[in-house]
Amino acid sequence: MGYMNPLNAMPKYNLFGLDDQDYKKARVAVLPIPYDATLTYKTGSREGPRAIINASRTMELYSYELGRDLSKLGVYTMDELEPDYSSPENMVKRVKKEVGVLLDDKKIPLILGGEHTVTVGAVQALQEKGREFSVIQFDAHTDSRDELNNSKYMHATVMSRVMEACDSYLHVGIRNIDEAYSKKMKRERVLFMSDIHGKDVLDIIDRINDATLQNVYITIDLDVLDPSEMPSVGTPEPDGLRFGELAAMLKGIGEKKQLAGLDIVELSPIAGLHAPDFLAAKLAYLTLGYFLGKELD
Repeated sequence: MGYMNPLNAMPKYNLFGLDDQDYKKARVAVLPIPYDATLTYKTGSREGPRAIINASRTMELYSYELGRDLSKLGVYTMDELEPDYSSPENMVKRVKKEVGVLLDDKKIPLILGGEHTVTVGAVQALQEKGREFSVIQFDAHTDSRDELNNSKYMHATVMSRVMEACDSYLHVGIRNIDEAYSKKMKRERVLFMSDIHGKDVLDIIDRINDATLQNVYITIDLDVLDPSEMPSVGTPEPDGLRFGELAAMLKGIGEKKQLAGLDIVELSPIAGLHAPDFLAAKLAYLTLGYFLGKELD
């Protein structure tokens, strides 16, 4: 009895479509979290993790920019984390518990959201493990309200909860801020787009590195990018970063810092428009390469 030749078989369903995954040997553990319960404008980010993974399965694993195949680091994709819709606070607790397991197993967590609320659980898990780290938030919005819609746990309050768990943080790419936070913010902790326009990217990188500790948790809300390149987000804001600018900043940070964790959130796929999905997948690959590629040297 003959067997079908699998020459045209699709890559396996995991981030980057890797043939061989080994959790014990993996440096990075990918945690997809299809959760979007608190969004206040366009919903759909629950479809983000799957869109990123699907796009990544057809990527070339060798990166000419990195000069290597990053998958040799070991990247293991976990099953999707089932959302807890009983309350946003309970969902944060679930994320914290799962990320805590990954940290105990000496993995670097890469979270694929889902809405930005999931970041809170990851940062709380790092804090609970006694890590010293800074949070670098790439975002169009400061997400700094203390409460919205009678909830302290939702996408617009993320950084207020993060700041309760970590007193070293930096907002980058901001062009939308609530009035209450604008009056009490620490100016040195915010890089508005007006601070970035017209500046040499190397100067911006120096400012970021000078303001943060050696270990960093990177949270990337994709609406930090200009809508011309990233329209697939729930709350787009004009006048954002270009992909090349963001990549250059991440490369400059990765050359100096150690990665404690990473999330890429708020991709809300648009039917028939796949470029943003591939952008997010490429961003995940490059970011891991900028921070961890030197380990393969």
